[in-house]
Amino acid sequence: MSSSARMDVRSIGIGLLGLGVVGSAVAKAIIERHRSTDPNIPLRVASAVVRDPSRKRGVDLDPSTVSTNIESIIANPEVDIVVELMGGEDPAFGYMASALKAGQHVVTANKEVMAKRGSELLAIAAENNVQLCYEASVAGGIPIIGPLINDLTANKIQSVRGIINGTTNFILTKMAHEGADFDDVLSEAQALGYAEADPSADVDGFDALYKLSVLARLAFHTEVPLDVIHREGIREVHAKDFRYASELGYTIKLLAVAQANSDSGVLARVHPALIPLEVPMASVNGVLNAVEVEGDLVGSLWFQGPGAGPNPTASAVMGDILRIARGSSSVRSNSTTPEPFEIAAMTDHVCQYYLRLTASDRPGVLASVAKILGDADISINSVLQKDTDIENGHADLVIMTHPARESNMQSAVSSIKELDTVLRFDSLLRVETYGDRT
Repeated sequence: MSSSARMDVRSIGIGLLGLGVVGSAVAKAIIERHRSTDPNIPLRVASAVVRDPSRKRGVDLDPSTVSTNIESIIANPEVDIVVELMGGEDPAFGYMASALKAGQHVVTANKEVMAKRGSELLAIAAENNVQLCYEASVAGGIPIIGPLINDLTANKIQSVRGIINGTTNFILTKMAHEGADFDDVLSEAQALGYAEADPSADVDGFDALYKLSVLARLAFHTEVPLDVIHREGIREVHAKDFRYASELGYTIKLLAVAQANSDSGVLARVHPALIPLEVPMASVNGVLNAVEVEGDLVGSLWFQGPGAGPNPTASAVMGDILRIARGSSSVRSNSTTPEPFEIAAMTDHVCQYYLRLTASDRPGVLASVAKILGDADISINSVLQKDTDIENGHADLVIMTHPARESNMQSAVSSIKELDTVLRFDSLLRVETYGDRT
């Protein structure tokens, strides 16, 4: 009997791979729904696989349903939908592939496995006529995967741009509003549970990288491998940069951006950027996430909300479970074959740039820097000389350029660093363009 047929005649069995904070929140939601007055979609936790069954958890389950044996879920006739909440690529990929091959639907919140091996899993799902749903893998409780798969298919997507890591947004927001240094705010984020003991996945941009790969695949119907996405983290953003950016009319956010150009292809990038204070994304603060999708027919759409946490993630997971249970989850996402699409090089990206350097406070310094920029075909838009230290004879020099090519800027920066009047090159940040503002 097929899994869909089984679901028509009895309660729908859910197998949970992982029972941590998110898994416990999902289990709670299933139990509460099972106790609700809605008889149309009866759900139950049929089995849960964990590393340590004796560990105290945030939900009370029948001990007989909790096991360390993956076989209690994979190909178990009582399990219709497998919910993977383990994280990481291995062994999650193998478990998910086995479940799909066994004719079980799969729901996951795993951005890493969907970024690295999502196409393989989607192909396996299609071959076995089952669903693989992953709304929770990007932006937590914000519905963004579904709209890209279903609601926006009439559009040619031109760009996807977002703040999709709550930890870095919390850190940058605190730095902007309180003038605090990165290290101090990171420690606070760790104390509050927003950042891991090893924060590299968040602050070095890997988490946003995985999520952008997933979004770009859906938006542009092509593979955007992780190694072609430009990635920079936020460790080199300093409190001074927020102060000077504010004077210039900007704030700083970690952006994940994928843009399509019919000539050059898809350019995908993750990096901190100056954002004009008047655009909505500049006001997305704390641990909130936001995604902006630009379509040729619909124009600009904004999705904003909690991007992480057990309950928002459980909301997205439960949405996928219920869509499968109702038979309304789109098979189109499983059968779409990525179309060829060129990948654009970051070296060809054109934008304004913000430069901050510590220089000797003496005549001719700006002229030397301006000459290097000019030789690289980069013109200066504005200059600030700040925090002059008369005793030590140096000052902060802040330069905003007109739009320039990335390769030209990187070459110029290398030459600027060689000037004996430049004591330290502190920051190079890109300026994100919105609408007609340049």
